[in-house]
Amino acid sequence: CRLKTKCNFTTLKEKQLKEIQAPTTNLYLPVLYLLAFLVGLPSNLLALWVLLFRTKPLPSTALLINLTVADCLLLLVLPFRIVYHFRGNHWELGEPFCRVVMAMFYGNMYGSVLCLALVALDRYIALVHPFGAKTLRGRRTSLYMTAAVWATVLAAMLPLLVTRQTYVLDELQITTCHDALPEEDQENYFLPYFASLFTFCFLLPFLVVLYCHGAVLRTLLAEGKRYGHAVRVTVLVLLVFTVCLLPSNILLLLTYADSSLDGDGEDIYVPYMVSLAVSTFNSCIDPFIFYFVSVEFREKAEDALCCRGDSEDNRSSLGNKVSYSSSSSGLGSKVTVLSKSSRCGTSETT
Repeated sequence: CRLKTKCNFTTLKEKQLKEIQAPTTNLYLPVLYLLAFLVGLPSNLLALWVLLFRTKPLPSTALLINLTVADCLLLLVLPFRIVYHFRGNHWELGEPFCRVVMAMFYGNMYGSVLCLALVALDRYIALVHPFGAKTLRGRRTSLYMTAAVWATVLAAMLPLLVTRQTYVLDELQITTCHDALPEEDQENYFLPYFASLFTFCFLLPFLVVLYCHGAVLRTLLAEGKRYGHAVRVTVLVLLVFTVCLLPSNILLLLTYADSSLDGDGEDIYVPYMVSLAVSTFNSCIDPFIFYFVSVEFREKAEDALCCRGDSEDNRSSLGNKVSYSSSSSGLGSKVTVLSKSSRCGTSETT
């Protein structure tokens, strides 16, 4: 929203004043954030535990760990956004913390996008160029990729960390956090800033993801391999980009572009805020991507969930499960026979 200042009195247009305290922004938005928090945090903590303590320290595992960390950091700032919206878009935690929360919110969102692109690139190298995988997928390479992601995120978030984000709306007697900004800041600062973020931290990784997943599917089809597994991974990743992240990125650019073209963005503000809340659900989908990308993660996650869900009456029963899945480290497939004992599972591989 575009701030207007007259005689030291700061306010917004009448329609924007209504929208900033409408039920959509003060009730539905925090409910969406709360749902993403309740679903995403437990699933990502489970994924992080499995990746850290139950899987082999492979180069691809490092990328999945960083993606999970980015998702967890994003989810951990949602309670502050929930309280902020429930209180009528009123921020009471000070200017510095508002900057930190917004930087973590956007930074970890774009960090997860970059990690998804690197995971797609890793699978592309493993499946399309298996002979070069030993040199291109080393531990040192994964460390370089990890350092590059976090260095990019930190550099991209510096403008948010050094720019004022909180402004008082005198008419409503509330303090907004990033929701209402001066017109000159929107035109000269935030429009080119978010346009750069969209280009380099969303559009470019999205193109990498499309190319890598398309090449993986073509390779599997040409070799006559099972491709249902790869299709599921591709569908989940495209769901994250097109449903969760694409609308918010486009509406964000339209909001600032409309302000710079003598508009006021008042017809885009509410859809953008809703799409921004929906974008956080990408953190809920990512653990399911891990489930299909990594065979070992799938087995360990199932074992962990089995241990948590078994009752004492069922622990004495034995079951057998045969799973067929494509390996993410090559074109071959393996058959895993899981023999679950009373203590929740020993596995034999044939």
